Parts: sequence; structure tokens; C-alpha cells
Amino acid sequence: MGIFERYLSVWIAAGIIAGVIAGLLLPELFAAVAAFEFAHVNLVVAVLIWLMIYPMMVQVDFSAIKDVGKKPQGLALTLIVNWLIKPFSMAAIGWLFFHGLFADWVDPQTASEYIAGMILLGVAPCTAMVFVWSQLTKGDANYTLVQVSVNDIIMIFAFAPITAFLLGVSDVEVPWETLLLSVVLYVVLPLVAGALTRKALESKHEAHAIESFTGTLKPWSIIGLISTVVILFGLQAPTIVEKPQDIVLIAIPLMIQTYGIFFIAYFAALKMKLAHNIAAPACMIGTSNFFELAVAVAISLFGLHSGAALATVVGVLVEVPVMLSLVWFANRTRGWFEYK
Repeated sequence: MGIFERYLSVWIAAGIIAGVIAGLLLPELFAAVAAFEFAHVNLVVAVLIWLMIYPMMVQVDFSAIKDVGKKPQGLALTLIVNWLIKPFSMAAIGWLFFHGLFADWVDPQTASEYIAGMILLGVAPCTAMVFVWSQLTKGDANYTLVQVSVNDIIMIFAFAPITAFLLGVSDVEVPWETLLLSVVLYVVLPLVAGALTRKALESKHEAHAIESFTGTLKPWSIIGLISTVVILFGLQAPTIVEKPQDIVLIAIPLMIQTYGIFFIAYFAALKMKLAHNIAAPACMIGTSNFFELAVAVAISLFGLHSGAALATVVGVLVEVPVMLSLVWFANRTRGWFEYK
């Protein structure tokens, strides 16, 4: 493990601090970055995420994807967690905290909006960042691609009905441009570029050409991740400073949900005797969120300055450090999956 991976949590922490400070000192710069978007997808963040996941896509071996069907348990696990457990547990935890435990600290209308934002996070499984978490846990790149692709297809059809049911409304409008553009930007284009690059490297007939190429790009992948963190925290710096108590109140149930879902999936993977390189990414997909979509829908349904929009943003703030801690845990417990 190189210096970038070894001290990743340090770089992320530095990125968070730098993002908040820069967002407060240079609000015009971040306003310009925020304005550079299409269909609620920020194109600067899209490029950085692309930089993150392109090296991982180079590792995808299409000749091996056909064998994924021989190991359907990992795919079944992530689908069950994503679509039968996570959205409903998120709604239940949100209701418990904001209509119960935190009822005296948040007015009912705001509480309902916070719950709505949490639900939007719960119904949107991760599309892009999961490739980062998969690589950090030495996941099977081919299997991870299939898991993400199947979830994306299901999300196109299931996101609106589940969201409408949990929010108790019937007129939920899914920003289809956001959903489809995100899938193209974060999955299709990097995958095509990675496949073409891999084919070119294989044509050289040089041993370890792919490993050498991806190793050269790996620091750029980490730089893309840290830069994304700086931008996300910079964009939300005023909110972080203005509403610290509300951010803490939202973060508590989100963290409980995130850790709870991960450990449910992780121990289910143990019982199913999955290989670690399949189990870890499956659990990461079920745990992390497609925050771009959740933020876009929250803004379109409830408004830019709504409690729902704030809750989805807090989801972004919580996700990176929490997911890094789960990557650490997954790597430390790799030996649990060495079945005799």
C-alpha cells in the first residue's frame, strides 16, 4: 500500500478542513463552480469523479464478466439490502429520531423535511464512489461493475415509486436527466475509456503493462477523491458554520443507519460464505449513497434552502469519513472470509 492509500484518512481530513476554509474565504469561486452544471449534475465534480474511477475501469476484464453468473449470491445480497431493507430502515430511523427523540429540538415541519432528505438518500444506492471503496478493499472489479450496473437499471424503475410511497406523496418527479446523465458520466464513459485503454495495453503483449499503467494513475485517482471532497465541503461551508446543531442532529441517525446497514450486510455475507472481494463491495454499495441524485431531487421537490436539501448535504458530509472507517474495518477483517 502506497503513501496515498496508507494515509488516505489524513488527506481526506485535510481536504475537509481546506474545503470549509476555502468556502468561507472564496465564496465567489465556489459559486462559479456550483453554477457549472447541467441537469443538476455539477460538471466539475463529474470530471473529478471520472478521474477517480477511470483507473479502476481499466482493471475490468470483460472476458471474466461472463463468470459473474456463477456467483449470484453477492449480487442477491446487494439487491436485497438496497431495495428491500435500506429505504425502509432509513425512513424508520428518521421518524424515530425527528418525530421522537429530537422532537423537542426541531419544529415538526423542519423535522418532516429532514426525514424526507434522509429517505431520498436511502432510496439512492451509490453509483460512482463505490468503485473507490471497492478498490480500497481489493474488491473484484468485474463483479463490482455488474453490481453497480444492475442497481442502476433497477433505480431507473424503482426510485420514483419507493420515494413516493415513503414520502407519502404521489407526485414525485424524478429528474430523469440527472439520473441518466449521472449513469453515463459515472459508469458508461469511464467504462468505455477503460475498456479501450485495456485493449491497447494488452495489444503490446508486455507483462504487467496494465498493472504498471494503473499504478501510475493511482495517485491521480486519490487526488480526484480529495479534490471532490474539497469542492463538496467548500460548497456547503456557510451551512456548516450557520447550522452546526442541526447538522449534528441529522448526522447522528445517518451514521447509525450507515453503520447498521453495513454490518447487517457484512454478517449476512459471512453467513453466505461469500469471498471477501465480492462481499466487501456488495456491502459498500448497500451502505453508501448516490448523493448527486438525492440532492437534486431534494432541491426540485422541496427547494434549495429546505430541510430536505440540508439533510442530503449532511449525507455527503457524513459519508466519506464513515465509509473510510468501514473500508478500514473490511480490510482488518479480511481473514474472517478465509473459509476452511
